[in-house]
Amino acid sequence: MRILVTGGGTGGHIYPALAIIKGLAATGDHRFFYIGSKKGMEADIVPREGIPFAGIEIEGLPRTLSPRLIRALGRVPAAVWQAWCYIKEFRPQVVVGTGGYVSGPVFLAALLAGVPFVIHEQNAYPGLTNRLLASRAATVCATFEDSVPRFPAGARVVVTGLPVRPGIGQADREEARIKVGLVPEKKTLLVFGGSRGARSINMAMVEAYRYIVKRGDLQVLHATGRLTYEETLTAMRQAGIDPEKNGNIKIVPYLYEMEMALAAADLVVCRAGAATIAEITLQGLPSILIPYPYAAENHQEYNAMALVKRGAAVMIRDRELNGQLLWQRIEEILENGELRREMAERAKAMARPQALEEIVAVIYRVARKE
Repeated sequence: MRILVTGGGTGGHIYPALAIIKGLAATGDHRFFYIGSKKGMEADIVPREGIPFAGIEIEGLPRTLSPRLIRALGRVPAAVWQAWCYIKEFRPQVVVGTGGYVSGPVFLAALLAGVPFVIHEQNAYPGLTNRLLASRAATVCATFEDSVPRFPAGARVVVTGLPVRPGIGQADREEARIKVGLVPEKKTLLVFGGSRGARSINMAMVEAYRYIVKRGDLQVLHATGRLTYEETLTAMRQAGIDPEKNGNIKIVPYLYEMEMALAAADLVVCRAGAATIAEITLQGLPSILIPYPYAAENHQEYNAMALVKRGAAVMIRDRELNGQLLWQRIEEILENGELRREMAERAKAMARPQALEEIVAVIYRVARKE
């Protein structure tokens, strides 16, 4: 098949698209073509994967009336034309989009060209582009059941889940703790804020470490993010905490083996991005979720609430976050083995380990029907 893929702006749109491409490539000798924004992250990431790529001139639409909104809307017709030309040249059987502002012109061009398109929505609150065009899609693949009623009536929505990186949920806990440099016997807290880190989480943890250093039965693996690594270490030292001397705290800028870190953990403190939630549910971990407050349309809070209302997580809003409150929530969960097991079971029940296979099957059905 010839499959055209689109999605961009953030890694949350790009990496699921790449996972879908790899899943399709494993099932047949297909040709792929990727349309993204010339200025988006995808313009660098996708070509590195060896996938043919074309960029179009498009930018995100501000949510308020402004000169920037007028300028962005003015670029849409040209972007649709550019995408239509690429579609006519490539002649795909199906278009697959994972969201972001670049998807809108590509979906519109697919409609004009008579090519069916499949939407994959990562979040519990669907993005603007996906909401607007869902009713014209051949199928919408949703990550969360909670997103289904938020699509327009008539949209064909199936809940598939979100593809995750290989190895998640497969490592042995004791071996994983040794692998990441931790003690096998201790309760383990994993803290991270995404690839760039989360300053508010880091600073709250600095305050929480005043309590944690007194707990010999607890250890922490904390990925600060590269940009805030030195700042976090400085704040810890100013608070009288030296992670090199306190053997139960391990601070790193980045986690390269997230599958091992998750396997090692008893509890996770993190943001509520869709990919993160897909991974912690597949691992079956209780979590304290602190949604990123500036995510588009506050979608991380909706993601977090999907777990909270099922008893799989607790949530602390970023504006309410402080070290004492965070430590209270950590202690409540780690000290209650029954609660921790129940949260883990409910998280695991939300996991969709066959997400990639289900999405690939949907794409095949749509392409073959056409």
